[in-house]
Amino acid sequence: MDLASLLKPAAVRVVGHATSKKRLFQDLAELASAVYGIDPSETVNALQERESLGPTGVGHGVALPHARLDGLDRVIGIFMRLEKPLDFDAVDRQPVDLVFALFAPKDSGVEHLKALALVSRTMRDPAICAKLRSNVDPATLHAVLTEARSNQAA
Repeated sequence: MDLASLLKPAAVRVVGHATSKKRLFQDLAELASAVYGIDPSETVNALQERESLGPTGVGHGVALPHARLDGLDRVIGIFMRLEKPLDFDAVDRQPVDLVFALFAPKDSGVEHLKALALVSRTMRDPAICAKLRSNVDPATLHAVLTEARSNQAA
């Protein structure tokens, strides 16, 4: 599994301003619907339900919201770079500007966990995060994300 198999180029976006975590979840759901054809209201509900278990803001300006959804046949991803950081109740209480959301089939089991671990390792790399923060072109952001782990694995 690699990030290129999880993240389509069209699933990468730069967002000027998200006014709240709920609005961000709606933006993620709308993009997931447009790119992958999944139901936006189910997506928002699933993200909010998962977030109620504990915040997915992992620190250093990174959030990894994730949810399991009916109708998916594989794990998929959405990446958003926020131009204005958003309060996300992160573990380090810092606002979030890099958001990598994952959506997995309801019965995905270990594949969901492997994808989450891969994204988490990638987003913990300070050099990758610096490159993501210094670019606003979605194609460049996609390249940074998808080349990051494959280069390290080589």
